[in-house]
Amino acid sequence: MAGHDSGSILVFAQFQSAVDEGFWHRLSSLKLNKLGIDESPIPITGYYAPCSHPQVSNNLTLLAQSLPSESNEQSSTAATSRGNRNRCPIRGILYNTNTIESFHTLDKKSLLRAEAKKIWDDIHTGRAVEDSALLSRFLLISFADLKKWNFHYWFAFPVLVLDPPATLVDLMPASQYFSLEEAESVSAACNEWRNSSLTADVPFFLVSTDPNSHATVKHLKDWETCQSDGHKLLFGFYDPCHLPHNPGWPLRNYLALICVRWNLKSVRFLCYRESRGFADLGSSLVGEALITVPQGWRDHQSLPNAVGWEHNKGRQVPRSISLAKSMDPTRLAISAADLNLKLMRWRALPSLNLNALSSIKCLLLGAGTLGCQVARMLMAWGVRKITLLDNGRVAMSNPLRQSLYTLDDCLNGGEFKATAAVKSLTRIFPAVDAEGVVMAIPMPGHPVSSQEEDSVLEDCRRLHDLIDSHDAVFLLTDTRESRWLPTLLCANTNKITITAALGFDSFLVMRHGAGPFVSSHDFKVEAANASSAVENIAQADKDERQRLGCYFCNDVVAPIDSTANRTLDQQCTVTRPGLAPIASALAVELLVGILHHPQGIYAEGEVANSLTSESSEQPLGVLPHQIRGSLSQFSQMALVGHSSNSCTACCSTVVSEYRERGMEFIIQAINHPTYLEDLTGLTELMRSASSFKLDWDNETDPDEDDYVDI
Repeated sequence: MAGHDSGSILVFAQFQSAVDEGFWHRLSSLKLNKLGIDESPIPITGYYAPCSHPQVSNNLTLLAQSLPSESNEQSSTAATSRGNRNRCPIRGILYNTNTIESFHTLDKKSLLRAEAKKIWDDIHTGRAVEDSALLSRFLLISFADLKKWNFHYWFAFPVLVLDPPATLVDLMPASQYFSLEEAESVSAACNEWRNSSLTADVPFFLVSTDPNSHATVKHLKDWETCQSDGHKLLFGFYDPCHLPHNPGWPLRNYLALICVRWNLKSVRFLCYRESRGFADLGSSLVGEALITVPQGWRDHQSLPNAVGWEHNKGRQVPRSISLAKSMDPTRLAISAADLNLKLMRWRALPSLNLNALSSIKCLLLGAGTLGCQVARMLMAWGVRKITLLDNGRVAMSNPLRQSLYTLDDCLNGGEFKATAAVKSLTRIFPAVDAEGVVMAIPMPGHPVSSQEEDSVLEDCRRLHDLIDSHDAVFLLTDTRESRWLPTLLCANTNKITITAALGFDSFLVMRHGAGPFVSSHDFKVEAANASSAVENIAQADKDERQRLGCYFCNDVVAPIDSTANRTLDQQCTVTRPGLAPIASALAVELLVGILHHPQGIYAEGEVANSLTSESSEQPLGVLPHQIRGSLSQFSQMALVGHSSNSCTACCSTVVSEYRERGMEFIIQAINHPTYLEDLTGLTELMRSASSFKLDWDNETDPDEDDYVDI
């Protein structure tokens, strides 16, 4: 019983694509992290299954796992699991362009013919008989706009064109073609084929029915055996199409194989479809097609014409999709924030270590003009863990210069800076892991009474714990003495320490050298014999290269109270407004340089054009020790200063004393600043300098009129 007019041209229902969002997210990650500007074709895998709904066709689907992993982009098909009845794999190729212009100007005809040639070669060599999945291939061209999360794409499902086209003799539901006994046997055989892990995803097969109505399903390579036994034979395939009068797209290349390999003029085929996971002969179709072998098809070198670009609403145009609206805002913010950093790795900085930046924990001491700028710069570099420490409140004069605060933060006496800064950072970038700590830093020259001592000691312990739990510390406070205790604690724990300090029109940005005890073993041995330990360490320092100095290494006096008896302009940090952003940016760049230097905190101080500098080998250039700049001269210079054996903050004598006496030493240093001078020998040094007399040569040379101002 014919279900279709005989003698008409056989019309096929084209494959339709469906792309899961996970595919685009995976492609974005692959593009940013691995491919960069490489436009080489990428092997991918699509999946389809027989139609399982009477009114909906199955699509060729791309999932996240359709793409290769970032570790090995050439192994997608190898990693594809076989035997999944709902995922018959189809080999595909992806051309992802760098620009929308390149996407539109791709030679689509040539790309399609290249994929069609693979099918043609597999047919002529017999590989498609051994592995029938090779009869179906697909091509995908795309452009990913990673700034807006827009994706432009176009699928092609290449098929070889029969010329003249195949004509349809008849087409009917399979349930009408088979007898009851045959239908039952065919259903059982197909279900067995589909349930076996060895054949579930083999999409082309033979259905052989003997005179006793017993059906078996066989591989294509068994065709000659089936011919000799005189059984009724159908060429079966998994049909993704649901239409009652049209077979699906895979039949086109199937007919080409049959025509070339077995030279058949009449082909009876089975469009296999399912319902609820079982063979459904009511929706499956059996048809007969007449084929005229096209001229030249016997010649392997004569490639037929190919078609297959997918239609979009009846037109041959590409599709586009935007994921921005469907994405979680926080996730979208993370992707956008990381975009600039990942783009750096494409060309400018391939060695950029984003993991080191995203995992480092930074402690910012001071949430004022410098602290606000440093926090924002850190986030721009991908740092996600930031702690701000400050005990001040936001004043009306702050928001103009301190970029994290607004007028609302100043009302009702002002919110604590540390708290307000964290709220602002979270508004700017919800994924930041920021914490605010409200506390004062104990300082030398600011004596504490016995009633306050417990509170100050608690602050000291808390600061110790904060420094110990962070990887890098920024000293951004506005007084000299407030930097002493953090400098000591950082030297003790060998933390990356960076200082930024401002004058009216000048600034200093520097990284502190490593602590005096570069060995990581326990200090108990040194504590048992402090003097011996100091001698050993000093000798070790002589053997090794000299440490870089800290903020206090060039001082010949201990830090004291710098705020007493000062006028208003001396109490406030009066600077040119452009100074803080410059110094803050340089401070963060120093941190990034340290993290990317092979010697890290132990890296020597470098200056431009230095003969000993290894800057040419470092991706970020020179790694200076100190940067001193002047806005009045619009100048900047890099300097190197080594550690001092008499430094009141980082020398081995002071660190040893702190390790041995702990908080008792801190209280003594706070209440009696001259104690630090006595301990380090600065008192004796100044006494010696005062008693040292110079004999001046009063004779002048009339020819020596030049002089130098220092």
